Amino acid sequence: MELNDFSPWRIKPKDDFKLNNIDTLPKAKDLPTEEEWKDNLKKLGDKLNKQQSTLHASKQKGLLVVFQGMDTAGKDGVIRSVFTHISPLGVRAEAFGAPSELEKNHDFLWRVHQKTPARGEMVIFNRSHYEDVLVTRVRGWVKKDTCEARYEHIKNFESMLHDEGISIVKCYLHISKAEQKKRLQSRLDDPLKHWKLQPSDFEDRQLWPKFAEAYEDALSATSTKNAPWYVVPADSKPYRDLFVASLLVQTLENMKLEMPKPLFDLSQAKLD
Repeated sequence: MELNDFSPWRIKPKDDFKLNNIDTLPKAKDLPTEEEWKDNLKKLGDKLNKQQSTLHASKQKGLLVVFQGMDTAGKDGVIRSVFTHISPLGVRAEAFGAPSELEKNHDFLWRVHQKTPARGEMVIFNRSHYEDVLVTRVRGWVKKDTCEARYEHIKNFESMLHDEGISIVKCYLHISKAEQKKRLQSRLDDPLKHWKLQPSDFEDRQLWPKFAEAYEDALSATSTKNAPWYVVPADSKPYRDLFVASLLVQTLENMKLEMPKPLFDLSQAKLD
């Protein structure tokens, strides 16, 4: 089960859409069994590993993968599942929490730029620069017109990365409020998951409509040809994983990566 057509889930630039109108689950026939999930994820992981090895060796291009979503949407889980078969060489994940005092004294993209991929790298953002047009807006720390100005800064920033050889894929992990309730309850019931819980998880749940509106505006304003947003149905963890893995395989294949030529004439190499 490898997905190929992602156009139904890709947000068009300045698209006036509502998250409530987008399914958080695929059709029943498209839901993978556990066996299909494991088998196909392994096959996709092997493809990703091969492509990532070529990316790392050639050092001509880079890949930035951005994951955003409501609390419990599965950002940690999808990173753990999709990238488990990939060599850690040339791959890193970066998490963005509340900015430090030093970071607050710089522009909002300052801390982000330092963590973007070098050529030859694949970097995964667990949350990202988009927090500064989402949480900040919903909490009332910045005004809506400030966010709109930041949308333009973000587009210019991502356009510059693209021009420097960095491909960008942005995934909004789309879960329902009912599914979030199940996942939060699971964490409450499991002492080994208590460390994941924060007061903001429950406070933000009460602000669900405001977060949805902030996401709709941000995704619509910043989904571009070279840095598109995809809304990933994420109520099903197996389908979410296969969707993201398939999307990344397709993205890397479209980058037309090639292994570098040998540094010397290998025909002259002799082994005694």
